Amino acid sequence: MTQYILSLDQGTTSSRAILFDVNGAIAAVAQKEFTQYFPQPGWVEHDPMEIWVSQASVAKEVMLKLGLKPADIAAIGITNQRETTLVWDRKTGEPLYNAIVWQDRRTAAYCDQLKKEGKADLIKEKTGLVLDAYFSGTKLKWMLDTVPGARERAEKGELAFGTVDTWLLWKLTEGKVHATDVSNASRTMMFDLQKLDWDEELLQLLNIPRAVLPLVKSNSEIYGYATAIGMPEIPVAGMAGDQQSALFGQMCTRGGMVKNTYGTGCFMLMNTGSAVVKSNNNLLTTVAWQINGKTSYALEGSVFIAGAAVQWLRDGLKVIRHSADVQALASSVESAAGVVVVPAFSGLGAPHWNPYARGTVFGITRGTTDAHIARATLESIAYQTHDVLKAMEVDAGLPIVELRVDGGATVNDLLMQFQSDILSVKVLRPAVVETTALGAAYLAGLAVGFWGSIEEISSQWKVAGHFTPSMDDAEKMNHIRNWQRAVKAVLAWSNDPN
Repeated sequence: MTQYILSLDQGTTSSRAILFDVNGAIAAVAQKEFTQYFPQPGWVEHDPMEIWVSQASVAKEVMLKLGLKPADIAAIGITNQRETTLVWDRKTGEPLYNAIVWQDRRTAAYCDQLKKEGKADLIKEKTGLVLDAYFSGTKLKWMLDTVPGARERAEKGELAFGTVDTWLLWKLTEGKVHATDVSNASRTMMFDLQKLDWDEELLQLLNIPRAVLPLVKSNSEIYGYATAIGMPEIPVAGMAGDQQSALFGQMCTRGGMVKNTYGTGCFMLMNTGSAVVKSNNNLLTTVAWQINGKTSYALEGSVFIAGAAVQWLRDGLKVIRHSADVQALASSVESAAGVVVVPAFSGLGAPHWNPYARGTVFGITRGTTDAHIARATLESIAYQTHDVLKAMEVDAGLPIVELRVDGGATVNDLLMQFQSDILSVKVLRPAVVETTALGAAYLAGLAVGFWGSIEEISSQWKVAGHFTPSMDDAEKMNHIRNWQRAVKAVLAWSNDPN
């Protein structure tokens, strides 16, 4: 009997379900977008029930496409938008408040207060993270402080906190399992990287009752059984935050291997093996995964706005009808003609970490067209990736010669070639670009014996697109200088709000 792994890929703007066969090939895909809420400037929210319903519906849809029965599913893997914060009632499963999304900046002022109190070094030492509103801890504190009666209920054990993986696992098991995995836990700003457990000192600092927190598990084991949505006892056996999942799906299983995911944001990770490498260049140290008791770590650089900048062209400026149209529009001009877009719509991530930066367009002349702005928007994704890669090279102490890429924007050959030119490294696009979902499938499949070993699945990774640098150094450096000038101007503007 042919069996499949069902991968649930819960992202920032859509929920997807993908079926993978034993060869790691995609058998079927279903996807559904869901609503983005922006109640105030800098605030971003999702409806937790809409996340669940959209994810459950695509899980059913993808099985219907192949006419599958639950018995045809060997296991379920979950991968998710990280840091997004949810709290719900343990008895009823009702959300306490909307999910506060990773992009949300409402706790930036509180983070500034903690910095003034000298807590940034403590947090970085324990968690590997910079002190920023990006992470879950301050979002959770805001909910407990703001929603009437929430803190008292949390202290009584009546409420459950989770990132999106935890919420989906809870819903799939109909409230039987309240757990997360080490990769998602390491993004909360409440988790000790060395001890691999919630940290009491940080919980006290943020005033978070331990009773609200989930159990922390490895990335590849049976957490429970899916009984919701008509699933009779399918094991949920793999969970990882989307970027760690993509690192695994790209088979970056050895120290020094690097991948970059081009999604709503842009996320570059380097596997550092068993070493916890501390960054001196505003990168993050994070758990990559834990499998069979062995923990691997990673360095990460986070770019907040990548594919979301193309969505801005589509929804905000309305210069394209579909995101896929951006390549044709950008290719209609030979260059951006001096236009530089800094898409700091939610602040700047690594290596700047400035929550007050805002999106800006430089170099506009009377001859500037929508095509120039589209091209500059695409180029901004490559520039931000360049800044992260250079910081990563310094922290790791070795040059990066190859970048494995994945995510929706990698189908854009213009962007991938420009990325290779700006980085001066080979850019490799795999045959299966859905590596985020694939990583979760691999983790789940390993836990139930669907695949026998990491070595077995490593042989499935194949290159489909290969981009090599072709731009001369003078042109490249001119591009980079213009980008750096633009970023300096954005930072100067953000530091003088009056």
